[in-house]
Amino acid sequence: MINLAETGAKGYTLVYFYPKADTPGCTKQACSLRDSYAALTEKGVRIYGVSTDKVDPHKSFKDNYKLPFDLLADSDSKVVEAFGVPKTMGFSKRQAYLFKDGKLVWSDQEASTEKQAEDVLKVLEGK
Repeated sequence: MINLAETGAKGYTLVYFYPKADTPGCTKQACSLRDSYAALTEKGVRIYGVSTDKVDPHKSFKDNYKLPFDLLADSDSKVVEAFGVPKTMGFSKRQAYLFKDGKLVWSDQEASTEKQAEDVLKVLEGK
């Protein structure tokens, strides 16, 4: 189990929410972050993807697309609710939050799919 508050206390932490593993938009979003993983980690960013899926779909999604970051199964919606992420029919809305040393420095309430990593890198370069 990952404690996001503890993990995000130092450095950059990106927590992004997506509706459902292995769907077109969610796959593009995850693959964007995968493809820019080296650039993001060079800037000290830890990445966590969160959805209300159960553990098994997350594992398959991570394995199928060789995602180098953790995906968190939030099937009870505790993390979704803690962040105030809206849900539709049990699925979280696509959103992203970037923290530095535990403080929110950027959020994207309409998180991109294929440009998620590009958006985060722009924020990091501007800081």
